[in-house]
Amino acid sequence: MARRIDVTGADGVRLAAWEFADPPKRDAEPGPGGARAQPDPGAPGVLLLHGLMGRASHWAATARWLAGRRRAVALDQRGHGRSDKSPRAAYTREAYVEDAEAAVEQLGLAPVLLIGHAMGALTAWQLAAKRPDLVRGLIICDMRASALGAASQREWAAWFRSWPVPFASLADVRKWFGEDDPWVERPSPARGAFFAEVMHECEDGWRPVFDPEQMLSSRETWVHDAHWDDLAQVRCPTLVVRGLDGELGRAEAQEMVRVLPRGVYAEVPDAGHLAHYDHPESWRAAVEPFLTRVLAD
Repeated sequence: MARRIDVTGADGVRLAAWEFADPPKRDAEPGPGGARAQPDPGAPGVLLLHGLMGRASHWAATARWLAGRRRAVALDQRGHGRSDKSPRAAYTREAYVEDAEAAVEQLGLAPVLLIGHAMGALTAWQLAAKRPDLVRGLIICDMRASALGAASQREWAAWFRSWPVPFASLADVRKWFGEDDPWVERPSPARGAFFAEVMHECEDGWRPVFDPEQMLSSRETWVHDAHWDDLAQVRCPTLVVRGLDGELGRAEAQEMVRVLPRGVYAEVPDAGHLAHYDHPESWRAAVEPFLTRVLAD
């Protein structure tokens, strides 16, 4: 069962945080009645941040795996999942970073290990640069530090317009995003399943739980800029992970590792942009050595 915890983000935005497994029991002698004590709620933990069109549940498998050693919480970022989607809310880089900062502090996770995918990885490294006192380690999954530019933003706007919404069924969602979407190079059932998780049933069919215009607004705030300066300010141990067929190229990933004061590199074979979701065992194998070192400190 997933347990929801409400967090108050920047400007009072209500955010939904999720635990997908019970936190680990402390290695201690059994207490009265034979029960072992639960860990201190303020013990260091893990915060998982999804990408632009993701939601906390995309991290469920990773969170359950991590829960054996640390409290692991996944956050629905503003405009996503079960968190607030107010049209009056700010969808700026500053707002996303302040939301993650609020989650770490209100959930008592510091010094936290931050794990982010795509846009969530950018939020994670910007928070690590801003608040080094809160962050013990960082994992960046398939996010570029270079600027993507105006042409990229126009392509995304056209792609959103191409979605044949509403979808008649979740099977149609899976088929379109897994096979028929022009952006799909070869059939990908995992991609179809990923997008099925961000749909909800409306009166006329299945639509995304997020507002595509809000997603474009979110992307607009970082797509035109490079983020190397923020990366260089991250002082904690950092793992840069890429799927071999992902959006982050090997040369840029290795340059990110060079710019990071304490950066290391890993690859997930036979994986693309959604490495943590569609190849969970290979993803775990790639990040396990880094996790072991950081969480043992």
